[in-house]
Amino acid sequence: MRISFKNIPWKKRLSQTVWLLLGMGAMVLFGAAMIKKNQKKCTGIQIEIAGATQHMFLDEKDILELLNLSGKMEGNAIGKINLRILEQQLEMNSWIKNAEMYFDNQQVLQVKILERQPIARVFVNGGGSFYLDTAGLRLPLSEKLSARVPVFTNFPSNRTVLAKPDSNLLGSIVKLASFIQTDSFWMAQIAQININSQSNFELIPLVGDQLILLGDTTSLEKKFGHLSAFYQQAFLQKGINTYEKLDLRYDNQVVAIRRGTEKAVIDSAEAKKRILELTAKTNNEKTTYQTNNKTINKPLTKGHKSNMSKSVH
Repeated sequence: MRISFKNIPWKKRLSQTVWLLLGMGAMVLFGAAMIKKNQKKCTGIQIEIAGATQHMFLDEKDILELLNLSGKMEGNAIGKINLRILEQQLEMNSWIKNAEMYFDNQQVLQVKILERQPIARVFVNGGGSFYLDTAGLRLPLSEKLSARVPVFTNFPSNRTVLAKPDSNLLGSIVKLASFIQTDSFWMAQIAQININSQSNFELIPLVGDQLILLGDTTSLEKKFGHLSAFYQQAFLQKGINTYEKLDLRYDNQVVAIRRGTEKAVIDSAEAKKRILELTAKTNNEKTTYQTNNKTINKPLTKGHKSNMSKSVH
């Protein structure tokens, strides 16, 4: 079916013509504005680095050097600067997780960098080490500083492409390191984590000279809860150095091996309960008197003898 313009009212034709001309004019103006903007020169570079809460493996100087590999940015025409290529160029750096760039109204190049967060340092069996980030990506060491992160030793492979068991082991390292970093006590207490031949983890504490057998990364919260309860009981009764090995691989208990060959099985739930009861009892039995502006502690009576002298079997 043919549509004849003769059948269209002249007012409607005039309106369509006007809108067409306005659209073409807007496109011409937009194109002219873009040409004018592209001819303007970059007046400066503003860099913002985020992502690393405690470490700064990249600084503004590093980013500027990467940006200027393709030529100096400042003073160059905006139209000659390909922001997408520059973003890809920055993201080739191992420490840069994401890069976003744009020009503001003052022709200042805004550069937003998201830095990768190291979560563990891993030493390879046979030499060498690397950092591991929260996504399990291996990162190179930095000449700027050393990150304060959990240290793992005896990782079996330094290959670029890992076998599936080694790749799974990296995932377990990320899980364990993440757990340790959420607790300031364990960050201070765990000096090193060794990986044994069965790919299980052995903890080496800062205080105490025993070996702590963690096993795999299942039930981490429960295992560390048992260890915490055992520490409280051991410190109160015998001292932590009485034991040469603590085994956390069993449900609801810590298997403590004394120096020699004797084993002691400690029920962690019961240990924690005893500590709480002992603290409450001591607080209830201690009475203070005010005499001549001096505080005197009333000793416990014979009938309320503390059970702190009980040994662990």
